[in-house]
Amino acid sequence: MSVLDSIIEGVREDLALSRVSMAQISEAIDAIPPARDPLATLLKNEMSIIAEVKRSSPSKGVLAKIDDPAGLGEKYSLAGATIISVLTEQRRFGGSLADLDAVRARVDTPILRKDFMIDEYQFFQARAHGADLVLLIVAALGANQLNDYHQLSLELGMRVIVEVHTNDELERALEISPQIVGINSRNLKTLEVDPSVFAELIPRLPHSIVRVAESGICSRADVESAQKYGATAILVGEALVKAGDPAIAMRELLGLDRLI
Repeated sequence: MSVLDSIIEGVREDLALSRVSMAQISEAIDAIPPARDPLATLLKNEMSIIAEVKRSSPSKGVLAKIDDPAGLGEKYSLAGATIISVLTEQRRFGGSLADLDAVRARVDTPILRKDFMIDEYQFFQARAHGADLVLLIVAALGANQLNDYHQLSLELGMRVIVEVHTNDELERALEISPQIVGINSRNLKTLEVDPSVFAELIPRLPHSIVRVAESGICSRADVESAQKYGATAILVGEALVKAGDPAIAMRELLGLDRLI
C-alpha cells in the first residue's frame, strides 16, 4: 500500500465516524455568506502565496504545535496571503475542521480546505464550514470522480485547485478545464520530492491557468526557480510554520524584504 493509499484509507474511516445529516449540512450552507473568490487576484498577481496552517506531515512528522490556528491565519492575512490553506486531515497532518472554523471566523481572506477529498459529502461539508476553495488530487481520484467533484465544487460556489505530479495526471487535469492547477513536486505515493517536476510540468500549462508550485518551497531561490518555469503562485506550509515570524518569512519568499 502506498502512502497515499494509506492516507485515503484513514480518511474514509474517520469520515464514517464523523458524518452529520445532509439536512444539517444544508442548513449550515444556507446560513453562511457566499464563498470568497480569489481567482481574479491570482490571475492579476505576478506571484501569489497560499500560506498554510500545518501542524505536521507524513514526511517530516511534527512541524509546529500551533495552539492558535486563528492567530496564525490572521498573521498570514495581514502579511498579504492571497489564500490561507488549512489542513483538516487529522491522522497524518494533525488538522481538523475546528481549525478551519477558527481561521474562517478571524479572517476575510479566502480559505482553502486542504484535505484528501474522496467523498461527495466532503464538498458539502467544506462549504458548510466556510471553505472558499477545495483541493482535488488527481492521483487519488478516478476520471469520473475528478470531473464530478470539480463540477460539484463549482456548483457550491467554491474554486478548485487541481493537483498533479506527473504528465499523465496533468493530461487528466486539463480534460476538465481547470482554472487553478497545483504542480506538486512531492510524489504522494512515496513522499519523495523532485524539483525537476516544476521544470517538466509548469511550462505545459496555458497562461490562462493559475499555476501553483507546491512542496519544497523553502527559500527565495526556490520561488525564483519555480517562477522561472512559469509558476504564478506558491503553496508554502513548513517554511512558514517553522519560522520565528511567518510574516517576515513570507516577505523573504516573495522578495519583498529587498524593497525595505
